[in-house]
Amino acid sequence: MLNLNQSLNSNGTANEEVYKVLIFDKFCRDILSPLIHIKDLRKHGVTLYFLIDKERQTIPDVPAVYFVQPNQSNIQRIVLDTSRSLYESFHLNFSSSLPRPLLEDLASGTLKTDSIQRISKVFDQYLEFVTLDDNLFSLAQPSCYVQLNDPSAGDREIEDIIEKIVSGLFCVLATLAVVPIIRCPRGGPAEMVASALDLRLRDHLISKNNLFTEGGNLGSSFQRPILCLFDRNFELSVGIQHDFRYRPLVHDLLGLKLNAVNVKGEKGGSRSYELDRSDPFWVANGNLEFPEVAVEIETQLNKYKRDVDEVNKRTGGNEGAEFDGTDLIGNTKHLMNAVNSLPELTERKQVIDKHTNIATVLLGEIKERSLDSYAKKENDMLTKGSIDRNELLSVLRGKGTKMDKLRFAIIYLLSSETTPQSELEAVEAALRESEVDTCAFQYVKKIKSLNVSLASANSASKSNIVDWAEKLYGQSISAVTAGVKNLLSSDRQLALTRTVEALMEGRPNPEIESYLAFDPRSPKSSSSAGSNHLKGPFKEAIVFMIGGGNYVEYGSLQELAFRQQPAKHIIYGTTEVLMGVEFVDQLTVLGQKMGLGSAVMPSSS
Repeated sequence: MLNLNQSLNSNGTANEEVYKVLIFDKFCRDILSPLIHIKDLRKHGVTLYFLIDKERQTIPDVPAVYFVQPNQSNIQRIVLDTSRSLYESFHLNFSSSLPRPLLEDLASGTLKTDSIQRISKVFDQYLEFVTLDDNLFSLAQPSCYVQLNDPSAGDREIEDIIEKIVSGLFCVLATLAVVPIIRCPRGGPAEMVASALDLRLRDHLISKNNLFTEGGNLGSSFQRPILCLFDRNFELSVGIQHDFRYRPLVHDLLGLKLNAVNVKGEKGGSRSYELDRSDPFWVANGNLEFPEVAVEIETQLNKYKRDVDEVNKRTGGNEGAEFDGTDLIGNTKHLMNAVNSLPELTERKQVIDKHTNIATVLLGEIKERSLDSYAKKENDMLTKGSIDRNELLSVLRGKGTKMDKLRFAIIYLLSSETTPQSELEAVEAALRESEVDTCAFQYVKKIKSLNVSLASANSASKSNIVDWAEKLYGQSISAVTAGVKNLLSSDRQLALTRTVEALMEGRPNPEIESYLAFDPRSPKSSSSAGSNHLKGPFKEAIVFMIGGGNYVEYGSLQELAFRQQPAKHIIYGTTEVLMGVEFVDQLTVLGQKMGLGSAVMPSSS
């Protein structure tokens, strides 16, 4: 795209240096941000870049590359830019396919202003997703959980969101060039997305300009991957719990956004750090528990010091010895080696300093809010399904922000199948004492009591309750009816990871027996899991979480992939990557919409 949509040479740069201007909208800027640094733009001849809605000066002799979403306002802006001859030629790239009506608006607008000849090319790029890591993507669609679970949402609104999710997933599959087998639990948003995506792929496969060549480039094998779709209600607790591993901690405490964090320095200023695949320490240690990361930083620092001493020793020469020519030759060689090793040493030092600063800030937060204790106790509750009452209340009255306490209380709700009324009242009283807004807590309590009544209702009356629940809660119910069992995992392997493993293995398993299967390449819509090729085993999976995902799930799935012999390949995606605070805020909004909870203003302090 940056090379005016011509192919690049073997080292990934343009064959001839053409200077150009890059124009994007905010959404496409976020797509580019984790993928390409500013210094890399220069390598591709991009000298200037601007947001499309800013006023810009004419730059007459230069081609412009536009990368924008296909919408009315962007088309109007492009027509205006061409009519003013802002640039020599216009190379238009749309993040997903440009609908026919908008294409016609573009054509008629540029014809009217006699500027159609300035448009060199129009491309549909199918890139409506943000790639955060080699195996991690987000559709960057905010507040999906609220929209899908809002009791007042109409069918039309739900369909619009499902359509957006399907378009984003279609872009991901087009980029990977694979048509997967789709599996999902019955009911709820996961099934809606699965059947709509199945239809979209079927329609596309019979069209002339088919984007999917057989084989694809997801892995070396020709076997098709499995796409496993889930909805956040499948396992609510993971979106809320405190986790003590490095990557989830950095995300949760420092708000990792588009692979960058801002860290406050000791002198009050703040520094921005990139945390992506160009940082070897981040890649190697992201999944370790925080104390292990601290040890690893120390180890790296000591190794760096040894290497610096080694270089100094070699280039220092032997003091006091008589001068002789061979020494000089040897010394020059050492000096050359030292000079060559300097950039690598400097880079290592920068990485060590960066992670030392980040770890120091994390440690401060952990001590102040005793987050290690939150993480441990939440994990225990989720494993055992209970907690001692005194211990429970001492956490709620102890250290930590209002949000920490609220998250802890919700995990308590989710971890036990039945909660004694007196204990519930004590928890609510403790939350009120700390002036915590309990909307989110009340919302989860409501869904849970409904699930228990659904699970225990006998089959005859179940349908009535489900109808009633569907009306009251929109989409959230069907997924949660699976009972509280999913919210509890015996050995604390996440329910998501366990289910994905079962779906990839393809052996008979009661947990996934009722799961639907779609094969967009099969002749007619068959959503039965009858045929064998639908059952696997699979070497590659794309796991997608509707309603917000997080680094805890991502890490757990990557561990699963490496644990397999031979290693498998799992890509994790979500509608948006959410910090615990952000997800609880969405639960709070739903609680308010249902008129639950206290009216204390939520605050993450």
